[in-house]
Amino acid sequence: MFFLSLSADFQSCLSIGSLMLSLVFAMIDIISQKHINAYISTLVLTAYSIYTYPMKQKLFSWIDSAAFTVVELQSGLTKHPAIATDSGGEGELDKCNFLQDWLEKNGITKIDRYDFADEKAKGGIRPNLIATIQGSDDNKENSDAPRLWIMGHLDVVPAGDEQLWETNPWAVTQKGDLLYGRGTEDNQQGIVSAIIAALSFVKQGLKPNRTIKLLFAADEEVGSAYGIISLVKNYSDLFKKNDMVLVPDGGDREGSSIQIAEKNILWVQFVTKGKQAHGSKPDDGINANLAAADLTIRLNKELTAKFNARDKLFEPDYSTFVPTKREANIPNVNTVPDKDVLCFDMRILPCYSADLVLAEINRITKEIEKEYGVKIEYSLLQKSESKATKEDSFIVTELIKAIKEIYSKESKLIGIGGGTMAAPLRNLGIDCAVWTKTLGTLHSPNECSSISDTLSDAKVMAALAL
Repeated sequence: MFFLSLSADFQSCLSIGSLMLSLVFAMIDIISQKHINAYISTLVLTAYSIYTYPMKQKLFSWIDSAAFTVVELQSGLTKHPAIATDSGGEGELDKCNFLQDWLEKNGITKIDRYDFADEKAKGGIRPNLIATIQGSDDNKENSDAPRLWIMGHLDVVPAGDEQLWETNPWAVTQKGDLLYGRGTEDNQQGIVSAIIAALSFVKQGLKPNRTIKLLFAADEEVGSAYGIISLVKNYSDLFKKNDMVLVPDGGDREGSSIQIAEKNILWVQFVTKGKQAHGSKPDDGINANLAAADLTIRLNKELTAKFNARDKLFEPDYSTFVPTKREANIPNVNTVPDKDVLCFDMRILPCYSADLVLAEINRITKEIEKEYGVKIEYSLLQKSESKATKEDSFIVTELIKAIKEIYSKESKLIGIGGGTMAAPLRNLGIDCAVWTKTLGTLHSPNECSSISDTLSDAKVMAALAL
């Protein structure tokens, strides 16, 4: 009886155990079905990493040996002051010709020029240069393969007061790891990093998986009218919606900030016209200076109060309306001026359209005209609005991985004040990331860049091409 009872209990246990095992296997099956794509993706990525590892090591080893090339190329570029005609310069022709010749001598020979007429510039043109390194994925059977664009700009800002420089701004001076000179950081560090990344393939007879397109554009510092804007307008077929675009023209000291959005930009020039009179009899005139002073205060205060949203993606996290340039009016003290010219640099959060701000500007100028009896005209020196890049876009996710690999940093996504070459492409629906590791000396006296950062940035770019 005891044996029979034991057998029954044992059989019951077996049944329960069998049921539990069935449930476990069913759960495993469900989990496997649910995550099979993730497992396959992991296996593919692992296999791809194993496949690309030897090539990547060759690329990185060559880049590590390229410090002399960085110094050579930075020195050659800095010798040619490529200042925009709107800033009193001759444009980028000499610098572009130097760079094209240098690239061809160093094995990058597939080069196209896109020049746009500017009668104020040397040679009457503003040049744009595109160099191509063909990738193995980009062929007749796979013509829709994404290409990697790396976009820099040839032009630089003026040196400013050269008395504030410790070195000649137009000749590179090396101090340890740093190279001093106008343009060495903005934007020659990005240009040189891109070229070093491309040369790491070309010099070793290696072919990138993705076709590399290097764009060296004109006119970025004053609005890109002769650069990326004209390229997009006149040669839109150059770009494909699935292209990866990196603009190495902004970042931070850690190399972790990826810029995916820009504020809208309005650069506005205001011309206030009154009536000239002797300084001792102000009632005989209409003081343009006085009206313009009130206009300056009201634009700054009222626009800031009206468009007061905050967005933590940006720094600062609010819209800014800043009076900047002011032209001289009269040369003597004892005359009421009849004309005043001033400019504003407005950086507006994307939640507000530029046209909405312009409507407020119209209201304020009309009120000033009525109060002071002046006439106010304004013109737009720049008007730029930009869509944001998607946080999960291919260029952003690939860049995050490359930064992690090279710099061992976790990336953060940010917005900026606007004005990069990414904006016109984002408006075409092309995802762009703005990134580089920067010392933050751009536009200042004693501008400089780091040789080691230039090489590390080149490794990130080379990794993106695999």
